[in-house]
Amino acid sequence: MLQEVLIVAYLIVALLLIGLVLIQQGKGADMGASLGGGGSNTVFGSSGSGNFLSRSTAILATLFFLISLLLGNLTASSEKAVDEWQNLEVPVVDAPVVDLPASDVPVATATTISDASTVNDVPVSNENKETDGNPN
Repeated sequence: MLQEVLIVAYLIVALLLIGLVLIQQGKGADMGASLGGGGSNTVFGSSGSGNFLSRSTAILATLFFLISLLLGNLTASSEKAVDEWQNLEVPVVDAPVVDLPASDVPVATATTISDASTVNDVPVSNENKETDGNPN
């Protein structure tokens, strides 16, 4: 419960921090004014105590880092859930034995290489040969 609340707060603080950083004017924008624009600041500006945007950015950055540390601590101390992708073994399921009806087709057996060489050397008898009148 606490972890979910911290994650939501973390996202809100991160988005606000991004928005504030993008809204602020950089120090380089004052440089053009100081080189000929008649500004009273030096080249990189002497900002003094800082305005509302810089202070709120500092507060949000501090909150961001504190929430990051809290979430890291909570995650490290919690028990890690088993990932579905770590155990990709196929579960063994005992399939039921199905009695198939007897067929007229004989079951073919595989022959090895040594059996195949002896099959070709079997002589063919004359009884099975068709004769067309030639003795050859």
